[in-house]
Amino acid sequence: MKKTLILALLGGTTLAGAAAAEDVIFAHGANPGNPRYVAAEKWAELFAACTDGADTVNVAPSATLGDDAEMLTSAAAGVIQVTANSQGAMSQIVPEIGLLGLPFLFNDLPSAWNVLDGDVGVMLDSRAQNAGLKILGFWDNGIRNITHVSKSVSEPGDLAGMKIRTPPDQMTVDIFQALGASPAPLAWSELPTALQSGVFDGQENPLVNIYTAKLHEITPYVTMTGHKYEATPVVAGLVWWSGLDEATQACALAATAEAGKLQRQMVFDSDAELRPKMEAEGAIFAEADKAAYQQATASVYDKYAAQYPELVDALKKAAGLE
Repeated sequence: MKKTLILALLGGTTLAGAAAAEDVIFAHGANPGNPRYVAAEKWAELFAACTDGADTVNVAPSATLGDDAEMLTSAAAGVIQVTANSQGAMSQIVPEIGLLGLPFLFNDLPSAWNVLDGDVGVMLDSRAQNAGLKILGFWDNGIRNITHVSKSVSEPGDLAGMKIRTPPDQMTVDIFQALGASPAPLAWSELPTALQSGVFDGQENPLVNIYTAKLHEITPYVTMTGHKYEATPVVAGLVWWSGLDEATQACALAATAEAGKLQRQMVFDSDAELRPKMEAEGAIFAEADKAAYQQATASVYDKYAAQYPELVDALKKAAGLE
């Protein structure tokens, strides 16, 4: 008989009771309506069905089990089993993953997916396993744009001195330092409060994250810079993964791929769908001078090409930049 699929929002005090031997905890930081949230629940449904009810799945959304870095630590330690995480947090463990965010590397999302679903993704998984994590696949976190409390930033000079929140990702910090801004990392869950209190002048994210977190209500000026791409690595603890039989491993990979199709399509569709919604809610959009932005961030490529010459070259070729 199939077990009941549990989609529970877990708090720290309930974690020990929830994590029975056959339970799988899938944690992430997204709020309802976000493609990551929707895909995580789809993953739970697919995985439980594939294992014929041998495993229940508890989905813990909205950073209820910690921020992205904490969730990765918990996965490596076996406290949770799976997390749909962030490129920035993963880059602290697998620095090479940060190279996916080289400025203006990908012209569109399908180009990024083709790279991630090939040899680059295999290489990144190998690096992650050295740190006690298994990458089950890559979902999407979109191509990113800048929002500001009081002005558009169509030209790089408009960012001079701007206090901008970034994810915990050195690549993003480097990009905004090259643009003359004053960037600082902050956990996603803390961002709305930091913007409301004036700690930051703005932030950068894909429209879908901006909209589902209601950041356009705090920073209504949205400039379509498209300055970098970010993936959403779906990561399992290696100890848990290694203890699964081949059939259950296949279920986890299949659930990640199938839910990923849904998640990627939602992100892909979001820019066209969300802009008019956001404008109707008071957001003010502007286009960026992308050629000027690309020129201003060229030095970022020089820095990372010096550290990872072969990989940067391979990424540029795979993305069609060479």
